[in-house]
Amino acid sequence: MKPTLLIFLAMSCLHATEVRYPESRKDSVTDDYHGTIISDPYRWLEDDNSAETKAWVAAQNKVTFAYLDQIPQRAQIRERLTKLWNYERFGAPFERGGRFFYTHNTGLQNQGVLYVTDAPDEKGRVLLDPNTLSKDGTVSLTETSPSEDGKLLVYGTSGGGSDWQEFRVRDVESGRDLEDVVKWVKFSGASWAKDGSGFYYSRYDEPKAGDALKGKNEFQKLYFHKVGTPQSADTLVYERKDHGDWGFSGHVTDDGRYLIIHVSKGTDPKNRVFYKDLAGTEGKIVELLNDFDADYTFLDSVGPVFFFRTDLDAPRYRVIAIDIRKPARTDWREVIPQTADKLDSASFVGGRVYCEYLKDARSQVEVFRVVAGDIPTLAPEGELVLPGIGSVGGFGGRAKDTHTFFSFTSFTEPGAIYRLDVASGKSTIWRKPAVDFDSSAFETKQVFYTSKDGTRVPMFITHKRGMALDGSAPTILYGYGGFNIPMTPSFSVSRAVWLEMGGVFAVANLRGGGEYGAEWHKAGTKLKKQNVFDDFIGAAEWLVANKYTMPAKLAIQGGSNGGLLVGACVTQRPDLFGAALPAVGVMDMLRFHKFTIGWAWKSDYGSSEDPEEFKALLAYSPLHTLKPGVRYPATMITTADHDDRVVPAHSFKFAARLQECQSKDGPPVLIRIETSAGHGAGTALAKVIEQNADQMAFLVDALNRK
Repeated sequence: MKPTLLIFLAMSCLHATEVRYPESRKDSVTDDYHGTIISDPYRWLEDDNSAETKAWVAAQNKVTFAYLDQIPQRAQIRERLTKLWNYERFGAPFERGGRFFYTHNTGLQNQGVLYVTDAPDEKGRVLLDPNTLSKDGTVSLTETSPSEDGKLLVYGTSGGGSDWQEFRVRDVESGRDLEDVVKWVKFSGASWAKDGSGFYYSRYDEPKAGDALKGKNEFQKLYFHKVGTPQSADTLVYERKDHGDWGFSGHVTDDGRYLIIHVSKGTDPKNRVFYKDLAGTEGKIVELLNDFDADYTFLDSVGPVFFFRTDLDAPRYRVIAIDIRKPARTDWREVIPQTADKLDSASFVGGRVYCEYLKDARSQVEVFRVVAGDIPTLAPEGELVLPGIGSVGGFGGRAKDTHTFFSFTSFTEPGAIYRLDVASGKSTIWRKPAVDFDSSAFETKQVFYTSKDGTRVPMFITHKRGMALDGSAPTILYGYGGFNIPMTPSFSVSRAVWLEMGGVFAVANLRGGGEYGAEWHKAGTKLKKQNVFDDFIGAAEWLVANKYTMPAKLAIQGGSNGGLLVGACVTQRPDLFGAALPAVGVMDMLRFHKFTIGWAWKSDYGSSEDPEEFKALLAYSPLHTLKPGVRYPATMITTADHDDRVVPAHSFKFAARLQECQSKDGPPVLIRIETSAGHGAGTALAKVIEQNADQMAFLVDALNRK
């Protein structure tokens, strides 16, 4: 099949089809927010366990899939997605005890398979195949942590896309599981003790019956599990009964001497750092950084000297050294100063430090050499040459390692993995996937546009080379804009197919994200959240003004916080877009904090419990800003029944209200509810392909409307 722009020119037969939406009952439910009465007629949809909600979900899916079934291009799109996705994919190897561990997917496997080998150039053998753990491929591998000697492996699994994990221990040599089972783990990895006797992990108390997917997640605790013992015997390492909103992550330093405890408060980047000397007899936990005054990421330790990446007095981040023998702030030493670009990450490997900077949301890597001393210093060695404009990741390893691995990807190139010789600085391709996609036929450019308040915002645009700018190209504008997360270049099969079909794909780097550091992030939070929507609307207006597309041909897409972005922009500028794809979005900004981990988002959103923040939230909350009789763009909302991060009630209530408000002559408003899937991570590939095919088919139909 050779997809072309013609797929967009073949008018769908559905334009005259009337969509009959399922009935969505309305109740007389109201809340008093600081003297303002707000109705919530669809609150009953928050009860995902009720028979009525389940019947509503089934009825909505019936309407949605009946509509999608009639789009003639859907099968062709699914076929191309399946063919293009059928390529080998690898995860970067990491070494423990002379063994190398990596993941591999042959192409259409629902989940990647974990391999172990004695040499990175040899394939080795299958250590764990999560595809065998369920019939439909919905059990995913969430954690893989080998012991220091490489003899044991902690692995985590999640069922149906939930954030809940179960940890087990596998003997690497035999491939058999031990009896250990650790449950009710969430938002946690595993970190082994140096001697392999056990591992540190974090968990919540077992939820009440029926609350596992919607109950609040509070009072996380840090434990140590000794191999060969039941979970009931695990040692409680740290908890705070006075702070239900604190989260804990334990990490053992490479030398095995210290347990570093990262203390977070929701999703706020500002954190605390404690440590425990594992060689000591008292087992006292030292509160090293205890002010929640900045973001501190522990990088490595050289003896008693701890290195941190931080935005303390440096909104674009720097690296500091703290000698725990002299922990006073006056004795802290800056070893890598802040630059004009954001220091996004740093890794200590083999006597080198690899610093990834974001230069206008593109990766640039600077290398430093560790110079021994009472307080070690870092000497610059220059820039690591990358293959082009894109994003890097990896650089994992230990002080004794002579090699490390990193990945590089772009909008048109899938992630190749490189092996880097630490001493020489030379890199060679370890694995480069062969994809049935002609990347040379497309180009990516970066432009800058001016937002409503005059802020300069970057945007990546990818399309066919030589495309005429006549305003006719079907275009997807994607965004996120939140939680200090940068949107950097990456390859996507669905985007590649969109490009083959003649579409344009644009990513706007909005305020609220992590592209330029703390100030950029804060400029899109709480009372300033409207800046994010203004930035996104500004990107859409720029694409139209510069004749890439026109409103009728422009679709907007985003997931999670990006789903909120799409929902808010649809309600604020329904005239600017032809279609919208909000996925697993936060749509009820007055009640998000009442479910699972939603309370943790107050650092970005604020809370309806605060009078001023309530006003700001109400002004843009997608659920509450919909107005009856408005002609909204064609919209397909997507969510999943096992999403226990952004509970599906957000999407349910928004869909019911949008269907109620859509003008009589307006395009369709559909909701697609996946089963045995969650917020996105670990979703079976078969389900991913089906959802992407449905979204793209919906856009083909919607953007052909007149």
